[in-house]
Amino acid sequence: MGNQPAANPLISIYPRARGALQKQIYAGIRRAILEGALRPGTRLMSSRALAADLGVSRITTLLALEQLQAEGYVTARRGSGMFVARELPDDLPQLPIPISKALATHPPLSRRGAELAATPPASRRLPGPPRAFRLGAPAVDLFPRRVWSQIAQRCVKALPASALDYGDPAGLPALREAISAHVGAVRGTRCDADQVFIVAGAAQGLGLLCRLLLDPGDDVWLEDPGYSGARSAALGAGARIHPVRVDEEGLDVAAGARSAPAARLVFVTPSHQFPLGVTMSLPRRLALLRWASAARAWVIEDDYDSEFRYSTHPIPCLHGLDAGERVIYLDSFSKNLFPALRLGFVIVPKDLRHQLYTARRAAEMHPPTVDQTVLAEFMQTGHFERHIRRMRAVYRERLEALAAAAERWCGDALRLRPVRTGLHAVADLGEADDETVWREAAARGVEVTPLSSYYAGDGSRVNGLVMGFAAVAPEALDRGMQQLAAAIEAASRPRTRRQAE
Repeated sequence: MGNQPAANPLISIYPRARGALQKQIYAGIRRAILEGALRPGTRLMSSRALAADLGVSRITTLLALEQLQAEGYVTARRGSGMFVARELPDDLPQLPIPISKALATHPPLSRRGAELAATPPASRRLPGPPRAFRLGAPAVDLFPRRVWSQIAQRCVKALPASALDYGDPAGLPALREAISAHVGAVRGTRCDADQVFIVAGAAQGLGLLCRLLLDPGDDVWLEDPGYSGARSAALGAGARIHPVRVDEEGLDVAAGARSAPAARLVFVTPSHQFPLGVTMSLPRRLALLRWASAARAWVIEDDYDSEFRYSTHPIPCLHGLDAGERVIYLDSFSKNLFPALRLGFVIVPKDLRHQLYTARRAAEMHPPTVDQTVLAEFMQTGHFERHIRRMRAVYRERLEALAAAAERWCGDALRLRPVRTGLHAVADLGEADDETVWREAAARGVEVTPLSSYYAGDGSRVNGLVMGFAAVAPEALDRGMQQLAAAIEAASRPRTRRQAE
């Protein structure tokens, strides 16, 4: 039966799902009883008929029914079979109406909450371990866990008792010093350690900044297509979002100024635009800084993936070009180390430090001290830079494998755009619709994300795919591309009338 559910009108089971089939059948009947789909006194199917209906052994259905009988949900009548009990167990509430109807009486979400709930995810992941072409995932299997573990053991042993208390809301001073040195050496910008704030990933930092800097109704520019996490952060602050188109030079500053000349904040990914991957040109960067200075607006620069460049020298980050202190720099360690670390940082102008410090202390006290201590030593002892250099070579090899596999299996049906930075590629599709390709690929165990899903404006949307290439080895990328080629072929076939219905 594969991964498809076996079902009758009330019960669905997944043969390969986690958990015994007996438990799935038990839970399905119990749920039907509690929700009122099976009413008290209703006669149940026999164990033999239920087994045939679900395609399982009779002993499996017998064990499930016996458990329900032992717990008081069903009763047996000699010669007549099993029936739903007239009274449910005392320790469980008997719902007078189905759960789905009861939930409908709850107050509705706020308008802002409904918009947040409707925001699409940054990627569409399938359950399970890394696979082709998972977006936003580094090669976690190549992280130097032994080195990290040794550092962690030393740090925990050396921690004074006072370090187990609440820490500095801005973050561990040693880590902030290490980050200040790193961005000065690698990203072409300067800052003092006291301008650095440690956060639990870039998304948390972005949300904190939006709440600090925006009032409800303020105008915000967001790249279109763009990062859905920025949209969520702006919506969470009650901002009015203006999608601004991105072209081959990055954010169209002139278009943004026409759309919302009094915007309070701009979110950009200039080093490696998400998701298109283009680098914002120097004229556009200077134009954005001039506009922000004149409009007294903030610019949040997300510098994600900037360490992984393959064919060009890095342009200095926007923060390094900013003489008017309008730019707030944002980055995390999720891609260059591992996502479960959940540590990132923001660099703020000096005159914003006190306000952010106070807001952070009121909101959540401090980021985790032990993880910060380990990361600080990992950076100070040179392991961070060595890991980045090693992974840059690994990812270059995987990018080349991706390109070769696309040419081998897909031909003109999938055309990769040039990749100069980062851990994902953008590919244009020919005839196939990207949403349809996504569904066909997911059915084959392959992860891709439709490019069209990242657009928020009313203009035309590009039909393509966003594909990560960092999470798995070259041979897995090749196998995944073979499956993706089959998915594209299936998505390109004309649908019959029955399929369309």
